[in-house]
Amino acid sequence: MNGREWKYADLGAIAALEAECFSDPWNMRMLAESFLSGRFFGSLLEEGGAVTAYGGMSVVADEAEIQLIATAEMYRRCGRGGKILEDLVTEAEKRGVKRIFLEVRVSNAPAMSLYLKHGFRGLYARVRYYPDGEDALVMVKELG
Repeated sequence: MNGREWKYADLGAIAALEAECFSDPWNMRMLAESFLSGRFFGSLLEEGGAVTAYGGMSVVADEAEIQLIATAEMYRRCGRGGKILEDLVTEAEKRGVKRIFLEVRVSNAPAMSLYLKHGFRGLYARVRYYPDGEDALVMVKELG
């Protein structure tokens, strides 16, 4: 397992894995716009040259938002999501971030458990946030 920061050339593989993992995935254009924004940091893990997990966040002033985090199905529950989350938090700390936010589907208990384990706490629900009408739980982690 090799971990590193995203490169522009990775966006195709990330978009493919995003489509495998989510019913409302980010497309290549959305990934590229975020990546090129100047406020973005992305971390990924590879196995044999294939992207197995990734995460990305945007940083503005002293706040960050984790926009993306996913692990390929066959690599779930082996610590890859936690490693990506740790990479994002470490980078946020380096950039002077005080709070990291994220949204998670209320039905996604494994993701919520991961976030809680890594010090995030629930703030409030966004009703009918996702295109299919499901609610999102907004979570936050305070740093420093």
